[in-house]
Amino acid sequence: MSYTPINKGQFTLDTPERAAAFERARGHGWAEDYAENRRQWTSLPHEKRVANYPLHVDLELASICNLRCPMCYTISAHFRERVNARLMDFGLFTRLVDECAAGGVYSIRLSLRGEAFLHPRIVDCVRYAKQKGIREVSTLTNGMRLDGALFQELMEAGLDWITVSIDGVGAVYEQIRRPACFDDMVAKLTEFARLRREAGRVKPAIKVQSILPAIAEKPEEFYAIFAPITDLVSANPLIDFMRDKVALPKIPDFSCPQIYQRLVVGADGTCMMCANDESQEIVVGDANRQTLHEIWHGPEMTRIRDLHARHEGCAALKPCANCYLPLATRSEEVKMGERVVTAEKYVDGTESVAALETPDRWRREGLSV
Repeated sequence: MSYTPINKGQFTLDTPERAAAFERARGHGWAEDYAENRRQWTSLPHEKRVANYPLHVDLELASICNLRCPMCYTISAHFRERVNARLMDFGLFTRLVDECAAGGVYSIRLSLRGEAFLHPRIVDCVRYAKQKGIREVSTLTNGMRLDGALFQELMEAGLDWITVSIDGVGAVYEQIRRPACFDDMVAKLTEFARLRREAGRVKPAIKVQSILPAIAEKPEEFYAIFAPITDLVSANPLIDFMRDKVALPKIPDFSCPQIYQRLVVGADGTCMMCANDESQEIVVGDANRQTLHEIWHGPEMTRIRDLHARHEGCAALKPCANCYLPLATRSEEVKMGERVVTAEKYVDGTESVAALETPDRWRREGLSV
């Protein structure tokens, strides 16, 4: 029996009713296709079945970022040594979107490791993808470069879904996401909700997410601030990127779902084995000289799927040994007033952002103290 987790890690702080409404907003205009996409998102990994094209493709517009958050792997020396940090060439982007559209890829995401809004043509990218028929175009952002005027442009271009990472409330957020200002972010999201409401639009659906330790003492306050101005409020357990996770408790018979769901293209065209191989330990192809179809069905992706089908991925592949997906978890209740939501935390995992900022750790990674 394989353990194949689907959407492990993030959990919603929201009510079931609002979570269902968010799903409807994501699928607005494509309800039947969206339902089928969600069905395949689960069924393909469980059946170990490789579709002709991936369901989803990550096209990383930027592998650089304008923040240096303590929990982010992009600040590590290992990342800087291995990753060609840059912006994606627009010509490469359009060629890949063309293939995605022709191959029936349902969704693309414009972000992965860096800040997508550093790309000067992000609105053009959204517009091009939607005009080519990509049914869902989304992105993740820290929100620093996003304002009302740009949100309006993205809405008109057809952006379907945007996630804003806001870790903590007030001073906690400002310490983690410095030099961002918490009140400014709340004001921005309030404006985005107003602009969308006045335009009579459903999209872009707006989600806010936080790492759980940043709101552990104030989950209700965090929710009360953002629920009225967004569609969904979520949280993630902390992943300690500097810690070697090889020896951490694993769930037996792990088989990765991502290798049947999505293909990941970095800003320089390098294709990684999955969205969690942040430092490109295993390169499965080069989109500058190969088609996505060739890479998706290529020898490296086939080798990786074969290893995971035999439950040997974590033993044979370094990124899998250090991934959060196979880690054993424990459940913990998060009280939201009269409601209780269940958070899955990693057994023996790091649970303090402050623990990531110790001078010794930063010096070891070649960071400023």
